[in-house]
Order: sequence, then C-alpha cells, then structure tokens
Amino acid sequence: MTDTARARKLADRIRVVVAETLERRIKDPRLGFVTITDTRVTGDLREATVFYTVFGDETERESSAAALESAKGVLRSEVGRQTGVRFTPTLSFVLDAVPDTAKNIDELLAQARMRDEQVRSASANATYAAGADPYRRPAAADEADGADGADEAAGPGTGRPAGDGEA
Repeated sequence: MTDTARARKLADRIRVVVAETLERRIKDPRLGFVTITDTRVTGDLREATVFYTVFGDETERESSAAALESAKGVLRSEVGRQTGVRFTPTLSFVLDAVPDTAKNIDELLAQARMRDEQVRSASANATYAAGADPYRRPAAADEADGADGADEAAGPGTGRPAGDGEA
C-alpha cells in the first residue's frame, strides 16, 4: 500500500536538495540557468522524476541536459544523504514543457483579443435588423391598446396596461 503523503513529502525534499546542490556544488560550465520546477516520486519511492526549465535557446537546453545527466550520480548521493531514506530513488530529469505551453496559450489569447476587437469595431455602427424593439405585436392589438392611450403611459414592451397597480 502506498502512502501518497509520504511520496509528496519526499518529492518536495528531493526538489529542494537537487536545487541547492545544483546551486552550490555542481560547477559544470554547461549548466545554464536551470530552475527545478517540480519533482514526482513513484508510489514505491524507487524513482523520482525531476522537472526543470532552462532559460535560453535550444543549444543551452541541450548542454544543460547533458550537464544534469553527468551530475546525476552526485545529485543522487546527495539526495540519499540528506533525506535518510532506506533506498535512494533513481533520478531522471525531464525538461518541463510548462513555459512553452504558457507561451502558446498567451499567443492564442492575443489572437482571440484581436478577433474580439475586430468584431467590436465591426459592430460599432451596426443597427438591429428588426429595429430597436424586435417584438412586434399584431396591428389589431396596437390599435385597440392605442385607442385609449393607456399603453403608451406604461411604455412599450412592459406587457401590462398602465392602469394596473400603478399609483
């Protein structure tokens, strides 16, 4: 039976240990501006997946990935030393796709705003197809109501005579 709370705590601790170790102990020049974004541990606490982002272009991402792979042993031993678990989980590093996805969503939102503005500007001088009051009543009902002038006092579209319940 797996304890998800324990796996979450271990994942959080691994994230902190890996980030601190990368900052303080790993001096690889290939390692660029790496940010550890998330860590997930399997239910049996044997494997940990560390998600990271790299600030820069594709070549910096590739060189940072190579640097993380070469530092995997040092990072795993540091995780084992600082967490104190019986079996130190194996580490695998995965480039986090969240920044790329967020950029794509921002572009889609900008396109939607532009289209909304086009619709708004096209409808600025538009008029209703059926006039201001699209609900037309039969001509016989207009003449009967208009004969005594009571309907005009209530206003168009109220659906009630002017004399009912008004003070």
